[in-house]
Amino acid sequence: MPLNAAETELFRRTPLFGGVPTDKVGALIAGAGMRSFDRGEILFLQDEPATHFFFILDGWIKIFRMSPQGEESIIHVFTRGDTFAEAAIFASVTFPVTAQAAEESRVLAIPAGSFLSRLRDDPELCFNIMASMSRHLRRLVSQLEQLTTKSSVQRLAEFLLRLSPEATGSIEINLPVDKSLIAGRLGMQPETLSRSLSKLRSVGVETRKEHIFIEDVDTLRRFTED
Repeated sequence: MPLNAAETELFRRTPLFGGVPTDKVGALIAGAGMRSFDRGEILFLQDEPATHFFFILDGWIKIFRMSPQGEESIIHVFTRGDTFAEAAIFASVTFPVTAQAAEESRVLAIPAGSFLSRLRDDPELCFNIMASMSRHLRRLVSQLEQLTTKSSVQRLAEFLLRLSPEATGSIEINLPVDKSLIAGRLGMQPETLSRSLSKLRSVGVETRKEHIFIEDVDTLRRFTED
């Protein structure tokens, strides 16, 4: 199995695999391979056949589309513990976007063929995955709601908390060097992100280049709830 115990647990906490029994994880990712990418390296290109989907073990991956005029439009930014490109393999189509490593990254590439075959052979497992995808959809709807109902400071605080859901006390989070990627994911301009980071100093959040220091996670969590 390509994952150690800690990585397997991280894998099972993803929205897609949250309902999958531990003893079935190995069969689901049979044939998967570990891949490392340098910053700027392409994982796959828009319109290529969707032969794999991916689970991020370390780093940041940028998903974007190119317009006919050659302009880049960032769709999403994924990080440790996220899966991406699964929708394309379920639809048996090409990738609708390009994926690029925003930082040095390590991912698990899961082949579509063996994964889908395992679901066809195990109806119970298939229903587990369907339930997990439903939860994932509700999470995406919640994120869309945040774009219109919450301030930029609240969205940023909740984003930082999602990067360390199990943490308590003080922690350090490493963001991509290019913070415009985070701004794009949160639906704000880079200058708005900078102002929001400054406002979070009052609740113990400090920024030093790409490093974010949170003095107390519970304090930040209470701030988002208030």
